[in-house]
Amino acid sequence: MSVFYDKMVNVIEQKVTPIAGKIGQQKYVTSIRDGFIAALPFMIVGSFMLVFIFPPFSPDSTWGFAQAWLGFSEAYRDQLMLPFNLSMGIMTIFISVGIGSSLARHHNLDPVTTGLLALMAFLLVAAPLKDGTISMQYFSGQGIFTSIITAIYATEVYAFLKRNNITIKLPPEVPTGVARSFEILIPVLAIILTLHPLNIFLESQTGMILPQAIMALVQPLVAASDSLPAILLAVFVCQILWFAGIHGALIVTGIMNPFWMANLSVNQAAMAAGEAVPHIFLQGFWDHYLLIGGVGSTLPLAFLLMRSKAVHLRTIGKLGGVPAIFNINEPILFGAPIIMNPVFFLPFILIPMINATLAWFALDLGLVERVVSVTPWTTPAPIGASWAANWAFSPVIMCCICMVVSAIMYFPFLKAYEKTLLDQEALENVKQKETEGQSVTA
Repeated sequence: MSVFYDKMVNVIEQKVTPIAGKIGQQKYVTSIRDGFIAALPFMIVGSFMLVFIFPPFSPDSTWGFAQAWLGFSEAYRDQLMLPFNLSMGIMTIFISVGIGSSLARHHNLDPVTTGLLALMAFLLVAAPLKDGTISMQYFSGQGIFTSIITAIYATEVYAFLKRNNITIKLPPEVPTGVARSFEILIPVLAIILTLHPLNIFLESQTGMILPQAIMALVQPLVAASDSLPAILLAVFVCQILWFAGIHGALIVTGIMNPFWMANLSVNQAAMAAGEAVPHIFLQGFWDHYLLIGGVGSTLPLAFLLMRSKAVHLRTIGKLGGVPAIFNINEPILFGAPIIMNPVFFLPFILIPMINATLAWFALDLGLVERVVSVTPWTTPAPIGASWAANWAFSPVIMCCICMVVSAIMYFPFLKAYEKTLLDQEALENVKQKETEGQSVTA
């Protein structure tokens, strides 16, 4: 077993870690991640409004409070939907600006100017004007991939032009703000002269504008992302990277966020229309079933550590218990430690995958409500699971089942590790007594 572990660690250190490190620091990956992080507060608030508009009560409820809430929601539906439509409904606008601004820093460009340029590029292809009205169809999840592509394209065009001095330069005496306005003129013109004709040509040839064509191309990937194999692969990569000391969650979520947002938009539209919610694998599923207490689902382990006979583990459990409730588990990962600890390799990798499988089938069979809201990743797991599913109670039960499974699987490995530490503590005590005895004799 030790030989296998040594070989595996060697592969991770020499092959996986360098590749993962490069991906994690890749400018497009970090910029996309930063773009979604920038849009996250708006999406959380927008999702909360959707939960308020569609309260978790049956229309047949005889409870007076429930009937009053349902009646109020139905009577003022259009007014109540406005905050949602101007947050979740236009998420791609926030994401475009966020990605453009983040990528600008890699090229030493002005973030505000570049963010606005990225926004213009997105609107140019995704906001068709008809009868004096701009369509918002692609401002939500359907335009996610378009916003990413156009933001990167616009920023790279701007960077290329500036790098090759293809710009309008004004004398140094001109105020910086005015000079920057003229500097961006040629990039704006370049974006318009490339993206707008492309959009017109594409529509004339296929009947689809660019966002439609992009969604048609990525639809198989979007569909594949909402499957059990995709979940297992994503969590396996995340856990392997974390075991090697690399923040695997940032890499995986950076890749999965566009797919999650596209599927979330479909789920929310289905809920608003009173239809069955179709998609399972969204960020709420990832955060509240697979990462309970942080990567590796270590919240139950924190509770077990608190009762450990080993002083070291008991101390780590007390230090890491409260942060783990809010899904922050670095004290446990590096303090126990879990990272690069062969004793915990199997449970650390397998527990999230087993929980993923259990949760997947529970949601697929209709036993547990599906995700329709964005929640902060620091929300305690049972509360976050319920919140993400429009305050349904079944996700709380599913989350508790996952916690019990995690505790049962961690327990024997913890006891084995605890025994090793207790033996070391006993040996150290013997050596200390021997040293003290020799000192007294002398």
